[in-house]
Amino acid sequence: MSTSQPDASRPSGAGADEDRVTPDGLLHARTGTEVSPEDVVLAAGRDLTESNLEWARRKLAAEGPAALDKLLP
Repeated sequence: MSTSQPDASRPSGAGADEDRVTPDGLLHARTGTEVSPEDVVLAAGRDLTESNLEWARRKLAAEGPAALDKLLP
């Protein structure tokens, strides 16, 4: 006779609502603060070098703060 064991990967009381994935439209990368070139460089996974900062400045000038949103999941 087997006994029912709770799923160890799920906290007790976890229901179907907790298994749903958040839609992309509800996820936000920014906190509403101004985006700096350093933020863009780091979000792209690059080193903080002058050439990467210049790339980020151009990207921000062309795309605005959305440049950071496009880099982050």
